[in-house]
Amino acid sequence: MAMPLRQSIRLGAYLAKQKLKRQDKYAILVELEPLFACNLKCGGCGKIQQPAHLLKQRMPVQQAVGAVEESGAPMVSIAGGEPLMHPQMDEITRILLDRGKIVFLCTNALLLPKHIHKFKPHRNFAWMVHIDGLEEKHDASVRKEGGFSAAVDAIKMAKDAGFRVMTNTTFFNTDTPQDVIDVLDYLNDVVKVDNMQLSPGYAYEKAPDQEHFLGVQQTRELFSKAFGDGRRKKWRLNHSPLFLDFIEGKRDFECTPWGIPSYSLLGWQRPCYLLDDGYAKTWRELIEETDWDKFGRGKDPRCANCMAHCGYEPTAVIATTSSLSQTIRAAVGA
Repeated sequence: MAMPLRQSIRLGAYLAKQKLKRQDKYAILVELEPLFACNLKCGGCGKIQQPAHLLKQRMPVQQAVGAVEESGAPMVSIAGGEPLMHPQMDEITRILLDRGKIVFLCTNALLLPKHIHKFKPHRNFAWMVHIDGLEEKHDASVRKEGGFSAAVDAIKMAKDAGFRVMTNTTFFNTDTPQDVIDVLDYLNDVVKVDNMQLSPGYAYEKAPDQEHFLGVQQTRELFSKAFGDGRRKKWRLNHSPLFLDFIEGKRDFECTPWGIPSYSLLGWQRPCYLLDDGYAKTWRELIEETDWDKFGRGKDPRCANCMAHCGYEPTAVIATTSSLSQTIRAAVGA
């Protein structure tokens, strides 16, 4: 993964420990959703489709921290909904950092100027701002005029305050290779974010817009063309080289859904945050009572077009650490 060396060493040590313990299923990163409420109504997200009583709930601090600790994962991505709508988000973040976790706080950044004073820069903390294309596309995706300029202004504010800032961009079948190039060039060269993450549009069942998700072949064609002429190497992408190989069709992987599990107000989601086959109360219950062999492309028709990082980045990371040549390749960003 293209992350600071210190964090890469931490992750490598964790994976080596799991191998020594002969653990075959373990969490690499927890997707923590301490609320479903959001201040936007994005077409590709269905979190605010939850019942009204759930949208009013906020996960208690100790429940949020306890879930991450229970899983043993070294990394946590705090999402939602919009995490900055949680009145104790700064406390949750601070406790996780105090316990040695690597924390990514995902946000649309509209509330960031109001709350940034509650947070302090930390070597294991980064803001993860959602930028879904350049201005016109982003504003259409999040269904808010001015959303793009507000997010970019917030990124600049956070960087000026000494924070590490990353972005996450979802691409759909309406995007062209040039669209990918344009937004990544802008974020990399103009805004100068620390790292960028890519998400092929996935078939999230509750999303209001079901017409624009990418298929497997569409994903491969989009990224193979966008990554051409050496562009892939110049961008500060927050992915392992093997995952990037995967989304541009140079190799294939099986899904590892237990690698990035999702924990929300409803519990541990089976088998991943894209599918909703019920919830487990505990991490052990999720791991031991889920039929993991049922899921993945070629097994479950709902997985047929999925190339999302939550299932395939863990596979790529495990494959990287299992190979000396791939570990060296990831270290030099090849």
